[in-house]
Amino acid sequence: MSNWKGQSRGTVLGLRIYVFIIKTFGLYASYFVLLFVALYFIFFAFNSTKSVYYLFRKRLGFSKIKAALNVYKSYFTFGRIQLDRVAIASGLKHKYSFEFDGIQNIQNLLQQKKGGILLTAHIGNFNLAKHFFDETNNHHIVNLVVTDLEHEEIKDYLDSVTGKSAIKLIVLKEDLSHIFEMNRALQNNELLVFAADRYTENAKTFTQDFMGKPVKFPQGPFKLAARNEIPVLFVHIMREKNFHYHFYARPYNPENNDAKNLLKAYLENLEIMLKKYPHQWYNYYDYWNDFS
Repeated sequence: MSNWKGQSRGTVLGLRIYVFIIKTFGLYASYFVLLFVALYFIFFAFNSTKSVYYLFRKRLGFSKIKAALNVYKSYFTFGRIQLDRVAIASGLKHKYSFEFDGIQNIQNLLQQKKGGILLTAHIGNFNLAKHFFDETNNHHIVNLVVTDLEHEEIKDYLDSVTGKSAIKLIVLKEDLSHIFEMNRALQNNELLVFAADRYTENAKTFTQDFMGKPVKFPQGPFKLAARNEIPVLFVHIMREKNFHYHFYARPYNPENNDAKNLLKAYLENLEIMLKKYPHQWYNYYDYWNDFS
């Protein structure tokens, strides 16, 4: 995995435009505008376009033409998921349906009174987690551990539109103060959520094959779970047809509980998700070092 810069694409102006369109003309009109926005990114976000093309061409084995066409679909799907995030939090949740697949695994995990770790990735729409956990009255025990901080300006604007998220954030910091926050959460039988498919500069990493090529992954989440014997679930929230979102929660039940085995199981689960939902993978940079 090449060096990720720690920021996600997005501007406040773009968000303002989409919120205005949703509130003025409705959700379908915003999807129509997105048809042109996705086309714009194909030509004016060349590095991202190149990385998405290589995903379909080299990692998923699509033909050149099919890979090129799916780049557009990937951009459109990403935009649609961002619109859904705003729409659902702005009072249009009734337009969507939500499927809880394995939600009982979260209840089983909490009954162990050890806290828990939920491993996800930059795939699907985990930003909607609040709405799933609201249904089970468990949103107050969820802590999202983040390095992928959106610009403060964007976060503040989204908060003004959608309201503060009930899910708490634990920000990874250089002074390591986040370790105390994580330990406190686990002692209170709370959940830590990691998007464990990226690492930042200076992070300790493991190297493991993923989609047919070695990639580096952060050691932290996997060592934390294995060394302290914390229960683990693999979780993803994926968009499906007809405004439907599918929440997956799969338990990790190891015979040999060590960090590398956990990483391998995590990647096996993630590979299933990526192959099933190839347009919902949002690592828009040279993830597999295909360009080197």
